[in-house]
Amino acid sequence: MASNLVESLIGALVLLVAGWFLLLAYERTDAMSGGGYSLVAKFDRIDGLNVGSDVRMSGIKVGTVTEQRLDPSTYQAVVQFSVSPGVELPLDTAAAISSASLLGGSYLSLLPGGEDEYLVEGDEIEETQDAVDLVGLIGKFTSGGDSSGNSE
Repeated sequence: MASNLVESLIGALVLLVAGWFLLLAYERTDAMSGGGYSLVAKFDRIDGLNVGSDVRMSGIKVGTVTEQRLDPSTYQAVVQFSVSPGVELPLDTAAAISSASLLGGSYLSLLPGGEDEYLVEGDEIEETQDAVDLVGLIGKFTSGGDSSGNSE
């Protein structure tokens, strides 16, 4: 009888710890945070940027990438992302895809402008900078030449 009580207590403790980890993971992925507003930006290439990637301003997370799709008429990548409700972005804000590290992973970096008017739900950021192809740059550097393969 005593061993059944100990096993039950250990089982309850395991379930309690597992529940705590689930709650922590739920909070960390911003699944609980609602609100904010949605914006759109178009890029020629978005290498390494995924749904769920961070949207940062001055290195601080202010949102999340919520959707990616291909525009069938321009063949550009359309990125939809959410921004926290307390963050107001001027109309001339720029968006750039930046590398999180040399090993991969990217995030969307917002560079606020100086306009007096602000972006609202559904607006598009016009000024964008595509992801840099690090493998191509390293290849150019190691070959010592330009893109045509000629070295000087």
